[in-house]
Amino acid sequence: MHPRARIHADPVLRVVDQFDCLPDSLVLVILNNVEDVRSLGRCSAVSKRFHGLVPLVHDVCVNIDRVVTVDGDAEDTLNLSSPKPRNIFSHFLKMMLFTIIKPFHNMRSPNGAGRPLFPQLAQHSPAQVLRNFMHIRNLRIELPSGDVGTEEGVLLRWRAEYGSTLQNCVILGGTRVDRKPIGTEHEPSLEDNGSMPESFYTNGGLKLRVVWTISSLIAASTRHYLLRSIIKDHPTLTSLVLTDADGQGTLCMGAGQLKEFRENQLSASACSNRTQVPACNMKLKYAPYLELPGSIALQGATLVAIKPSTEGSNGGHISRKDTEAFISGAFDGPFKFAVKALMKRRTYLLEMNGF
Repeated sequence: MHPRARIHADPVLRVVDQFDCLPDSLVLVILNNVEDVRSLGRCSAVSKRFHGLVPLVHDVCVNIDRVVTVDGDAEDTLNLSSPKPRNIFSHFLKMMLFTIIKPFHNMRSPNGAGRPLFPQLAQHSPAQVLRNFMHIRNLRIELPSGDVGTEEGVLLRWRAEYGSTLQNCVILGGTRVDRKPIGTEHEPSLEDNGSMPESFYTNGGLKLRVVWTISSLIAASTRHYLLRSIIKDHPTLTSLVLTDADGQGTLCMGAGQLKEFRENQLSASACSNRTQVPACNMKLKYAPYLELPGSIALQGATLVAIKPSTEGSNGGHISRKDTEAFISGAFDGPFKFAVKALMKRRTYLLEMNGF
C-alpha cells in the first residue's frame, strides 16, 4: 500500500512587476513613441519613476483641439477658421488650451506633497506646458484649424521655412476642387496655351491670388512670432513644426534654422504681434485646369514660390537646388502631383515690399 500523499499549500508567490525590470532607456523609447503631451501628462501621475522620466522625453506633440479665453469656459470657444485672423492672433498668448490642461488640472505630485504636478499650467500657454520637458528635440504643435478663411470648395495650402526671418514659402491654391467622374475627359481650354489668360487679369483672378499670398504670409509670420519663447526655453530643439488639423498651413524649422533664430534678433512687425515679412520675390505659375490622381480636378490651379529679395546674414544663403527641393516636397498626395505639374508651366515674376 502506498503511503498517503501529503497535500501542502503552495507558498504565496511574490508578484513581480515586469515593467519595473525594464531599463530607463527602454522606457524612454516607449514614452517617445507616445508623443502626445496630454498622454504624457497622465503617465507622469502613474509613479515616481514615470514622474522623473517624462520630462526627459525627446519627441513631443501638442494637439490643440479647442482654444478658450482666460475668463471664459470650454463653451466659449473661438473659431480659428474665422476670416479675421488678426483678432485671433492678437489675443493668442492670453488664451488657455482647454484640452491640454484638462488632463493635468487635478494631478498632484506622487510624493504626497500636495503640489500640482505641473504648477506652471496656471499661466495657460503652450510655452508653460512644455517648460517641464527639459530635453525636447522634435516638437510638433497642431492648431484646431487653418488661419485663413476660404469659401467652400476653394483649395489653399502653404508651407513656410523660417530661421530668424522667412527663408522659403510656397503656396498652392485653386478656385475649386471637384471629383472628376471616372471615364470623363476634360476639353482643353482655348486660353490654355501656357500663358496667363487675359481673363485672369479682368475677372479678379490675380487680385484673389494676391489676397491668398498676403494672408498666408501673415499667418506664417504670426505663428513664427508665437514660437519665440518656446525656442528660447528649449535649446535642445532640432526640429519644430507648427501646423493645423485642416492641413492648410505648415511652418517648419530645422536644426540650422533654430540655431540661426537664437543667434539673430527677431524683427517684429510694428502693427501686430508677428514677425516682419521681408521684401520678397515671387514666382507665380498658373493652369486653368489640372487633373490630379484620385479622380480629382483642380480649377484655377496656382503655385506661388516666395523668397526674400535680399539674403542677408540673418537669412543665410539657400541654393536654388534646395529651394526647388523644398517646393517639390512641400505637399503630399495629389497636391504633390499638382506642384510638379505647375512647375513646368510658364513663370511670372512679382515683387512685394516688406510689411
